[in-house]
Amino acid sequence: MKFVVSSTELLSHLQSVSRVISSKNTLPILDNFLFSLSGTELEITASDLETTLITKIKLENASDDGKIAVPAKILGDTLKEFPEQPLTFEINTSSMSVVISSENGQFTVVGQNGDEFPQMAKLKEDDKTELTIDSELLLSGITKALFATADDELRPVMNGILLEISEDNLTFVASDAHKLVRYKRMDGKGESSSSFILPKKPASLLKNILPKEDNVVKVEFDNKNASFTLTDYTLVCRLVEGNYPSYNSVIPTKNPNKLTIGRQELYNSLKRVSVFSNQASNLVKLKIKGNQLTVSAQDIDFSISAYERLNCQYDGDDMEIGFKSTFMIEILANLHTEDIVIELSDPTRAGLILPTPSENKNEDVLMLLMPMMINV
Repeated sequence: MKFVVSSTELLSHLQSVSRVISSKNTLPILDNFLFSLSGTELEITASDLETTLITKIKLENASDDGKIAVPAKILGDTLKEFPEQPLTFEINTSSMSVVISSENGQFTVVGQNGDEFPQMAKLKEDDKTELTIDSELLLSGITKALFATADDELRPVMNGILLEISEDNLTFVASDAHKLVRYKRMDGKGESSSSFILPKKPASLLKNILPKEDNVVKVEFDNKNASFTLTDYTLVCRLVEGNYPSYNSVIPTKNPNKLTIGRQELYNSLKRVSVFSNQASNLVKLKIKGNQLTVSAQDIDFSISAYERLNCQYDGDDMEIGFKSTFMIEILANLHTEDIVIELSDPTRAGLILPTPSENKNEDVLMLLMPMMINV
């Protein structure tokens, strides 16, 4: 096997796929990239058994098809130090030696037999569902929902993003039982109703590679695995098994108290005031009276406290409600409109945080935050 490739192009592709490689691999060969050369196309694969990411590079100068597993860390660390230049790879598949020649030198590593690299999961032809999703839509859905996923070993279904496909829309849902995101897109739909739970790791990988994609993404899934096909990348992952909780039942429908306020203004105020909250609870209180919102926090153990008054538009009864500041700050950071509406029913029920007006007429964004008890 022999090929010539640009050092920066190769590094860019390797960095994208290297995020798959786990620091605690059960099989030593998974610490390698699998290089497969076919004609003038180099395919690079990385896997942790549950998730596999493949990228393709078109080459102008290549000969002798073959495959070999190359140590990921040593190759990645070496390429980081190269300025842009062509590198020549000469691979002897019988002795497994990989010789990389640059303008000024030569680097030799020993690879492993590419046939020992685990095979990628195959989807069942008779049981799979296919659809195409606009890359911007998929990126928006993953970005909006990913921060709300849980790290719960007892309830693995909460550790992923639920993607619900219907004939009218696509819905992305994530929740950790304290906060919930429901992101609907009316400009995406499937031929029939179906759903799957995408684990957090492949969702993060897609969030990283989707910004480079201009075309639609082909999505295929069965009851165990899903595959996402982009122009230069293919991601195959095992899905989270189990049924996602009925999230619609926790979204309160009657919320007579509506607060409208500048998103950035509230975000900045929370960042300042939350410094004075108890470090264990991160509790901040929102006191709404007339058209004024008072954001306050205190830590009795250290005798520190803070409050700020903000102007707002409020339609409803005077109220005092507590929220965990870190969660509220996260939610506000993932909304991008100038103003937001907070809909409340009473201090013991979840508050809804909605963008206003919506950033896109085809999207419906709802974020929910459970309140905390205020010790009066």
